Amino acid sequence: MSALVVDKLTKRFGGLTAARDISFSVAPGEILGLIGPNGSGKSTVMKSILGVERPNSGSVKINGVEVAGWPPHKIARLGVGMVFQHSRPLHRQTVLENIALALTPDSLLRLWPDPATIAKAKALARKVGLGDVLDAKPATLPFADLRRIELAKAIARDPAVVLVDEPFAGLTARETGAFAQLIAEMAHDGHAVLIVDHNVKSVASLATRVFAMYVGERIAEGAPQEVMNDETVRRVYLGGELKTAARPESAFADAATPFLAVEGVDVFYERAQALEKVSLHVHRGEFVAVVGLNGAGKTTLFNAVSGQVPFKGEIKREGRSLRGATAAAIARGGIVQAPEGRDLFTDMTVQENLDMGGLRLEAGDRRERLGWLFELFPRLKERLNQTAGTMSGGEQQMLTIARALMTKPDLLILDEPTLGLAPIVLEQISRALERLRQTTDITVLLGEQNVTFALPHADRVYVLEHARIVWEGPPDRFAEEASGRYI
Repeated sequence: MSALVVDKLTKRFGGLTAARDISFSVAPGEILGLIGPNGSGKSTVMKSILGVERPNSGSVKINGVEVAGWPPHKIARLGVGMVFQHSRPLHRQTVLENIALALTPDSLLRLWPDPATIAKAKALARKVGLGDVLDAKPATLPFADLRRIELAKAIARDPAVVLVDEPFAGLTARETGAFAQLIAEMAHDGHAVLIVDHNVKSVASLATRVFAMYVGERIAEGAPQEVMNDETVRRVYLGGELKTAARPESAFADAATPFLAVEGVDVFYERAQALEKVSLHVHRGEFVAVVGLNGAGKTTLFNAVSGQVPFKGEIKREGRSLRGATAAAIARGGIVQAPEGRDLFTDMTVQENLDMGGLRLEAGDRRERLGWLFELFPRLKERLNQTAGTMSGGEQQMLTIARALMTKPDLLILDEPTLGLAPIVLEQISRALERLRQTTDITVLLGEQNVTFALPHADRVYVLEHARIVWEGPPDRFAEEASGRYI
């Protein structure tokens, strides 16, 4: 009998159906990979299994017991363990004490672990690779060891089902292999394992089967390689037919000293490594795309260039180091970012948002720039007196790009400009980028998951995966050499 059975699960949030008629099962000793791009509904399904969300309809059974709508603590007691993406250990306790706490019975009469519990906690620590750091405090450990603590806590009570959320987020390529082995051992020990992730390749190398979702619905299910080769899955991740119109690198005059040079850059968020020895360059007037799935490190890379996060290595503009420069100074110097989260002044009008971008321009330059931007994005002229917070997502994205362009940047950094947008809006933004490419000398660094949006505008492409650059080349070679690696 399957340890976990999900049958026709549906969850709605108001008028949005986040998951529709989702059905799958996981048997003891099996690993099922639940994959899909951002917004596909994976987290909703996982939360519905855990009891964090109450499904509108459908069934969730653990070892044959219906649990749909149960509170999380009852589902956990029945036999569901969870490896959370974000580690939250008790920082005043040692590694051993954190694991022992997960083994302590839910009883006011048993507040302290007994010798048998301590012995089992030590065995669990050794099993997940923490045997040498039993007395260490979490604050002293690398990020991968914090994930190991979460794994030990999840399997402490020998649950029938283990849910693993984004297991490889924040791990380097080397750490990913070690963590994958630990997950494989969980299945070998008889647990039914459900991995929820957006990264097809990492999950496919580990899972017994893969279940792919997109906008709340099932799009494919089967053996990992079968799902990876599925035409619908490839279209969802790659976006369709790849078209390119790149300019050769030799066409740019600053070959010896590129406009932007990123050299061996590392970035850490506490103990999690978000970038590892990343190097790339962008010539003046060039359009360069950095493609990668969510969590690969694109935003971190752009924030490092923009002076918003500390880094090791070197970032240079026209040969001059940007180390120590503030984000404000870098922006005033002409490197301007249109962020993924848009960060508009939502209570201000379109006009006021654009005025904020053009504060440093003379009045004549500001009027001229506004006229040019209204040709680029006619919709903004129609919405000039509308507050930004009342606009559609596509209109807000146009305003985000326009506000950045209002500063007259030398380098425009676009972080996920297509995220969550309708196809008609993608076309409008694509036409605007093409006009920038053909009629201005602006330099663009574009970060995207949507490969078929990025490649037509790119002169060169970098693929970022697990915090590292794994491929570089012209876009016309991407389909042949890198598309398989990307998904």
